[in-house]
Formats: sequence, C-alpha cells, structure tokens
Amino acid sequence: MISCHRRDALKLTAATLLGTALPRWTTAQSPPATVAPKSVAGVITIYREKSHADVLLGKILEGWQQDGGPGPALKLASLYVDQFPDDDLARSLCQKYQVPLFDTIAGAVTVGTDGIPVDGVISIGEHGDYPFNDLEQHLYPRRRFFQEITDTFVKHGRVVPVFNDKHLGPQWEDGKWMYDRAKELGVPFMAGSSLPVGYRTREFDVPMGCDIEAIVGIGYSGWDVYGAHAFDCTQCLAERRRGGEHGVKWVQTLQGEAMWQAVDDGLVDLATLQAAYATAPKANDRGMRADDGAALFLYEYTDGLRGAQFMFPSVRLTTVAVKLKGQSQPLATCFEEREEPSYPHFAYLLKGIEQMMHTGRPTYPVERTLLTSGLLDRALRSHAKQGQRIETPELQIAYKPVDYPHAPKPNLLAPPR
Repeated sequence: MISCHRRDALKLTAATLLGTALPRWTTAQSPPATVAPKSVAGVITIYREKSHADVLLGKILEGWQQDGGPGPALKLASLYVDQFPDDDLARSLCQKYQVPLFDTIAGAVTVGTDGIPVDGVISIGEHGDYPFNDLEQHLYPRRRFFQEITDTFVKHGRVVPVFNDKHLGPQWEDGKWMYDRAKELGVPFMAGSSLPVGYRTREFDVPMGCDIEAIVGIGYSGWDVYGAHAFDCTQCLAERRRGGEHGVKWVQTLQGEAMWQAVDDGLVDLATLQAAYATAPKANDRGMRADDGAALFLYEYTDGLRGAQFMFPSVRLTTVAVKLKGQSQPLATCFEEREEPSYPHFAYLLKGIEQMMHTGRPTYPVERTLLTSGLLDRALRSHAKQGQRIETPELQIAYKPVDYPHAPKPNLLAPPR
C-alpha cells in the first residue's frame, strides 16, 4: 500500500510535469532541431528483426527509416529485455549504440542510478515465447512490466510518462489494474495500436460531434492479436460522434448462421457492411458469406449506437465504414500496413510517443485503449460461452476524444516530419 503522503507526493510530481510550458510543436510534427532529445528507457519482451521493439526502438537508434538518417528527438538511455532468442538483436545494437542493457526492469528505469534520470518509458510486451490461456489470449507480461516500472517510480518518488504497446492486459482484469495504477500514481499513460495514426487508403471526414448512424469494422487474422488493431481502428472513428464516448453496454460474439441472421435481421446495417467489405483487399472473391471462420463481435454503446466488428479470414487489411447522418452512402477506408520503409505506420505511432515524452501529456486518451481492451476480452469470453451476450457495466467508460491527426498520404521516400 502507498501511504497518502507518498501518493500525494507522486501526484504532485506528475502535476509538475504536466504543468510545464508546452513547446510550440503540439501536433504530429517533429520538434525543432534545437529541442534536446528526451531520454527513454525501453522495457521489452524480445528484440528481433521486424518485432515491435525493432520497428519502434529501432527508429530511435537508427532513424525514421532505420537507415542511419534523421530520427525522433528521443534517446534510448537503457534497455531491459525479457527473452533472448537465437536471432536476438538487442545485444549487438546495445553494443553498437552504447546503450546499457540491464537484467532488471528497475535497473533500466533508473539506468543503474539511485533515481530516475529518464524522461519516459516505452514498454513493449509483444512477441516472444509466452503461453496462451483457454480464451486464446496471448499472455504477454504487460501488467508485470507496468507493475515493476511503477514500483520503481514509487521507490524513487518520481513518475514519468509511460507508453504501453498495443492493448492493455491482455486480460481485462490486468488492463483495468494497469489503468487504475496509472491514475493512482498520476502517471501520464498512453497505449494502443499503430494503425489509427497511420495512413488510410481513402480520406473522408468524420467530424468531431457528428451523428453516426452506423459503423462497421472488419479485421482479420487471430482474434486476440489482430482484434486489438481492429477495435482500435473502429473506435478511433466511433469516438468522434456527438456527445463523445461513454462506453459500451453489452458485447456478443456470433458465428455461422447466427452471425448472418443478425445481419439479415438488421442488427448490422447491411449497406455499411457492404461498403467496408468492398473496400477491403481480399485473398479470394468467394464473398463474405463464404468466408469460413468469420465472426462478428456485436456490441451496443450507451447512447444506442450499435457497433459491429467482423473478423474475416480472407481479408488482408483492417477496414472501417461509417454511415453519417445526412449522407446517402457509407464511407469506408483501409488502415494501411506497408512494410517499407521500415513499417511507416509505426513511425507515426512513435510521433505520438515522442510528443508525450516532450510535453508530459498523453497525446490521445488511454481510455480508448482501455475500452477496446475490454471489448476484445469480453468478445472472447462471449465466444467461450457459445455466443452468450455479456452485459458490460465495467465498460461504460467515458472520455473526451482528441483530434490527433493520422498520417498524410504515404510518401515512402521521406520520413514523417
């Protein structure tokens, strides 16, 4: 337990961080060249080629395109690695760039000192040899990482911003614990997928405060690993509706005849689904009703808007379609996942991280990721209960969205600026 005196001291430290004067760059732009880099500690599962650690921390070490060119105004001050596979890159890169490698998380956060000299922490609990539970959730050590990071904050009486890669948890109880812990200690906290801030194949305007009549997302691949991306992409548009976000009342997972019955009964807007499906690149042209293994995560927001998140094995990009009030046709876009140069959507995620490390403020609300983490967990639990609807009072999470820009049209020859 943290004493009231200790907790108040930590929150005062965070308040001081948040109250500092903001630099003039407060959008997804690189800070001016005169701005000194902020130092960050890396806490990661593994570091191999094309892992999340590589496509995030590699851009700090080797530039936006990981070719030795310019990069963010960040410096990797230290690194903790949980596992070292045969194709590990951490040891060689730490030696090359003179980054100290620690065998404890506390060592990385303190950089081996008796304090916390870093300006932030990037926690990447993705990839590596970790077990799955009965819900097929990959039990990455994100909570353990966050607990040891924040325990170090408590010990030394200072908090700094923390970014957690992808969804929280992945189990709801762990994700909620992480969120509550950040709130208790006053830790500026941000998390989530790289896709909402990356390039979209079609630009359309979902203005803040608009009236959304229907929204349908399409994801692909494993439900846990890519369902997180799919929910984040759908939610980054749904949250822009009138009244902001107030959360979700229930979640239900449907497959086979039950899924298509829900569509035929009008629980999913067919025109919006068709717009999303038509926009998505696919491995074959058999049609969505012939896509074996497809699933629907159906849910309802507290304001009555119904969300529909499909997972189609044949689809190749995450897609979202939105029907706005007053528009005759739904609008749809894909969230791009180009590999070259060096997974550029992760460069735009790193822009958001960079901004938080310099301002001391989350670039966009962690509550979005908390909500989508809970949606995914409850969808998997509904599936385990043969499609039973699960009431979700715990997911009635209210937050105000931030109009943070996503990537402009792709320029594969230039880094984000």
